[in-house]
Amino acid sequence: MRTPRHTLVQFSDVHIVPEGELLMGTLDTLDQMERALAAVERADLDPAALIFTGDLADTGDIRAYRRLRELVEAAAGRIGTPALFAMGNHDKREAFREGLLEAVPHGEPHDYVHHAGDVRVVVLDSTVPGTHGGGLEESQLEWLRAELAEPAAAGTVLALHHPPIPTPLAFLERLSLENPERLGAVIKDTDVKIVLTGHNHHATCGALAGVPVWSAPAVAYRADVFPPKGSYQGVTGVGYTRVDVYDELATATFVPVEQASPVYSFERAKVDAYLAKNPGAQH
Repeated sequence: MRTPRHTLVQFSDVHIVPEGELLMGTLDTLDQMERALAAVERADLDPAALIFTGDLADTGDIRAYRRLRELVEAAAGRIGTPALFAMGNHDKREAFREGLLEAVPHGEPHDYVHHAGDVRVVVLDSTVPGTHGGGLEESQLEWLRAELAEPAAAGTVLALHHPPIPTPLAFLERLSLENPERLGAVIKDTDVKIVLTGHNHHATCGALAGVPVWSAPAVAYRADVFPPKGSYQGVTGVGYTRVDVYDELATATFVPVEQASPVYSFERAKVDAYLAKNPGAQH
């Protein structure tokens, strides 16, 4: 039986707006974020970290960052796990640092390393101020190369906003990570088990230099990958991600924000006891 060494929870593209506003006049994105966090709190889970992969405030408004910080700090405190934040193209570095991190505001890339037990989480800032596309400076890649030179005991999870893999939506493809092969050359044959990204508002998996890449669903709204002809549209059906880190690999699992209705529900102890007596049983 394969059991994960660590579980992380990824949220992306939450697009929080200031109090009293709705995203595009219709979406209460803070409520959606609150419902997602509440589900994590209820779960039989002890996550090593909550990872937010960008587009945290829809317009980079410091008031939106403060709303998100208040919500996440309280939930993360109850869960007993740290919250890690990455920049997205809708974010503004100065307001992000001041409003969300309560740090001195400045305009340099927000790159850092966090060790959650023996798994390493590396966060890269793939934003290019003034544009919505993504890119990484040579200095960032050199910093990452130096960090990855020494493996972590349980491996590394790399998080950034812009996906280095294609999206089926041409509008978004023009805004993906520029020159992804440069990042691929750095992570190839390292201990990076998975690359977590967001940006596209739809769940997609792929690979870069042999490393699995997950482009996460959005908490705000979903980009329709089968839109009507001649259109691009955002729709309901949002979610977040459960990331499990095993000894040899990592997996990403889509989780819907909408409350699910049970089809069946068994006590876990009874299921474990049954499987122990019937090791070949399948559901």
